[in-house]
Amino acid sequence: MNLLRIKDVVKKTSIGKSTIWVWVKEEKFPKPIKLSERISVWKESDIDAWIEGKIDNFCS
Repeated sequence: MNLLRIKDVVKKTSIGKSTIWVWVKEEKFPKPIKLSERISVWKESDIDAWIEGKIDNFCS
């Protein structure tokens, strides 16, 4: 399992950091895993699935 920090998620999605956090709160983006109080990570497979879902919705 590959884990991504916020900077990696921003790079992979081209979405701004603050937008990602707003979307997480609004349940429009996968929730991160809290490793500690200050460290959150996402499973790369969750981000890939989210991107695929966006592409599928756009193309339909």
